[in-house]
Amino acid sequence: MWKPIRNSNQPLYQQIADDIERRISYGEFPPGSLLPSERKLAEQLGVNRSTVILAYAELRALGIIESRTGSGTRVSKYKWGATPKHTPNWHRYVEGGSFLPNLPFLRRIREALQKDKTLIDFASGELGADISPVEEINTLIDENHYTEYLGYDNPQGFVPLREILVAYLDQYRGIQTTESSILITSGSQQSLYLITQCLLTPGDAVAIEDPSYCYSLPMFQSAGLRLFRLPVDDKGVRPKDVRTLYKKHRIKMIFINPNYHNPTGTVLDEKRRMELLDVASELGLPIVEDDPYSLTAYHGTPPMPLKANDSIGSVIYIGSFSKIAASGLRVGWMVAPHSVVERLADARQQMDFGLSVVPQKVAAQFLRSSYVQPHLERLRTDLLYKRDLLIETLQKELPDLVSFSIPQGGLHLWCKIAPEVNDHKLLEEAIRNGVIFVPGSVYGSDSGYVRFTYARPKAEEIVAGTLKFASSLRGVLGQSS
Repeated sequence: MWKPIRNSNQPLYQQIADDIERRISYGEFPPGSLLPSERKLAEQLGVNRSTVILAYAELRALGIIESRTGSGTRVSKYKWGATPKHTPNWHRYVEGGSFLPNLPFLRRIREALQKDKTLIDFASGELGADISPVEEINTLIDENHYTEYLGYDNPQGFVPLREILVAYLDQYRGIQTTESSILITSGSQQSLYLITQCLLTPGDAVAIEDPSYCYSLPMFQSAGLRLFRLPVDDKGVRPKDVRTLYKKHRIKMIFINPNYHNPTGTVLDEKRRMELLDVASELGLPIVEDDPYSLTAYHGTPPMPLKANDSIGSVIYIGSFSKIAASGLRVGWMVAPHSVVERLADARQQMDFGLSVVPQKVAAQFLRSSYVQPHLERLRTDLLYKRDLLIETLQKELPDLVSFSIPQGGLHLWCKIAPEVNDHKLLEEAIRNGVIFVPGSVYGSDSGYVRFTYARPKAEEIVAGTLKFASSLRGVLGQSS
């Protein structure tokens, strides 16, 4: 007799429901026939009765079986009729496919934020409305009416935006490029998706930082890539680790976020930058540099990107409008060899025929306007103020429980919780108390780390949210305030 597999990733009740549905479709249980009672089937399969109850509930929801008091559970006559007819088993479909869903923690965070709009949000990695250039962008939209024909645009992106980016990247990031080597994307994640899908092959080994935002993106596993870790210390990754991984696993590509790294806030040491470029050049390895946060540098000149010192074309550079202005416009860019840009533009055209030209025009107008520099100065001041509020409150409320290095740019504070703590319990307790954050394990770390994004909450919410987190942590640890 068939038995469910206990060490399967699929829940027992779902295995039982699927087996009964198959047996019905094969005619073993004809329409109207009586199925075993919950207790009897549980005994036959060696499972708890509650597991069978869940399986029957799943089948009832699909209309395959029906239960009546005193009559037991029977195969539906009306669904199957003389010729059996099925509703597709959508549960089986959504669990299939090669593109994996988001991590459970991220789905839980999204669900909580959608359900409760009052949560103080330390989880979302974007600028809040209070520090975004909302008025400036609205003024540009009012001043520029888009009356021309809105047809499909150039597959590489709106040409005037790419031309403006040439000057912008030169002025602000020290990158020399041409419009033909720029691809406009819907943001950093689409850039990474195109790279993993088009430039790599299932089974390829790649190196990513540990911890890393990349761990929160199942697109790497969906592409069948093997991920190997480059540990991040207070000076960033160690170039010698790249050489070690190459010798051991023949890595094909390096993914790195060297400036105000997400989630740790680390800046890659200048000496290590040059060593990393040398190692990559020696081994013929491409580097994918994600650089969304550099222009948020709180003091002095922003650190230069690797791409600015890339003399042989080893680096694919990814930038975004989201972390400096408006995430909702969904405008990002990639600087790469022209052959790479053409390949990825062709793939992206197959996906969506290119981005909407309207947000590209808005981004172009903003980047060439007089608003850019004043906005960046105000953004840095506001982020610094929010960072200091968060740090001051954490130091006051949790001096012996939480430790961190103070970031000099970016949007995130990476914290280590001193006592052992369960990520799931802490997140759920925080949600109950009205605040939300991202557990560090999302980024590949062990339990006991937390990423706070202080760009999204308003300044007046920072202290209240930190107090709620402190209360949640003490509650999970069984400590009183």
